[in-house]
Amino acid sequence: MMAPHGRARFVNDSGVDEILIGVQEFECMGASAPHDHPHIYLDMGRESHIRCPYCGTLFRLDAALGPHEARPQDCLHAG
Repeated sequence: MMAPHGRARFVNDSGVDEILIGVQEFECMGASAPHDHPHIYLDMGRESHIRCPYCGTLFRLDAALGPHEARPQDCLHAG
């Protein structure tokens, strides 16, 4: 499932330090509800990485991934 405006949504239930993603604009939820933080839209701009200011997760762009893929795979929010 995608966020408003077609953005992918990511969660970090496993508490990994870094999530590889295939998009530069996305929504970070922190963890799944009820342990989520305010859902924040992030844009890497010209960079290839960005850190969420709420949960501290580092998101790194991986051109080998599609727009709705992540490594680890369970970090892509499905619903």
